[in-house]
Amino acid sequence: MEESFEDQQFVEFVVKSIVDNPDKVTTERIIDEMGVLITLDVDPADMGQVIGRNGQTAKSIRTLLKVVGAKNNARVNMKINEPEGGKRAPRKEETPAPAEAPSIEEMGDPTGSVAEDLDL
Repeated sequence: MEESFEDQQFVEFVVKSIVDNPDKVTTERIIDEMGVLITLDVDPADMGQVIGRNGQTAKSIRTLLKVVGAKNNARVNMKINEPEGGKRAPRKEETPAPAEAPSIEEMGDPTGSVAEDLDL
């Protein structure tokens, strides 16, 4: 009797539905003392679609996968493999780097009074 891997089929169905290259989606199912681990491989061009903004898509898939696992009394998790030779692009800095502080010479004479600067 062939064992049904609903969790693995679920991951493949969902991921193939959201990527541009569904033929490149592969999964591997491993069972160990921690439970079931579904390892996901996708085309490098599709990584952003699978992970989503701030990881929200991957987090959502993992949450639903845990529900599928709970239905079958199994602890299930998903790992997304990094593409071969591919490193993620460094994140853009959201805030600009602070400018270098001006030197004392650039700031002018620190002994002058505020009243002189404002012509009071």
